[in-house]
Amino acid sequence: MKLVIFGATGSIGRHIVNQALAQGHEVIVFARTPTALNMNHPNLTLVAGDVFNPSSVAAAVRGCDGVVIALGSTKLTGKLRSIGTKHIVAAMEEHGVKRLVCLSTLGVGDSRANLDFFWKYLMFGMLLRFVFNDHVEQERIVKNSGLNWVIARPAAFTNDPVRGNYKQGFGVEEKGLKLKIARQDVASFMLQQLTEDENLHKAVGLSY
Repeated sequence: MKLVIFGATGSIGRHIVNQALAQGHEVIVFARTPTALNMNHPNLTLVAGDVFNPSSVAAAVRGCDGVVIALGSTKLTGKLRSIGTKHIVAAMEEHGVKRLVCLSTLGVGDSRANLDFFWKYLMFGMLLRFVFNDHVEQERIVKNSGLNWVIARPAAFTNDPVRGNYKQGFGVEEKGLKLKIARQDVASFMLQQLTEDENLHKAVGLSY
């Protein structure tokens, strides 16, 4: 599969790139500084661009079979995820690319019920409230598109190795969630959604 990854230099995106190449995919990395990956591979193409620029996004999407959005930012304000996703969705619709896998966060929508007090009121209620709102708008854009989309809603990231035994697709009544998951497990899940239809048009919670 030929796929383009937006946010490929981030903490999740890097794992997606590595795993996708290991699986034999043809990977296009779209980032402001794609050389930050410090990677060379015959199936890897580096494209320097900005998701705030619709024409450069459209050029990267054209001819691809699937798109992965793993946008993130070190800033606690701004609308990188939602504006970038808006441009990516528009580019996909323009060029007839249907499969989209998008990184969001546990806590959006009905998954708020899965969070504890710390995440509900201190992190997403105060410190990360603008980041959280950006994710909410990002999900709205994806869900209102005509694409074949899957949204991943992971809990807090860890640097643990792949475990594979994480919980996914749980409901609001789920008990005993650790509210943590390894970045590598998130990357693995997202790649699976490019070729599997079980979670099509679903926002899927991920946590140990």
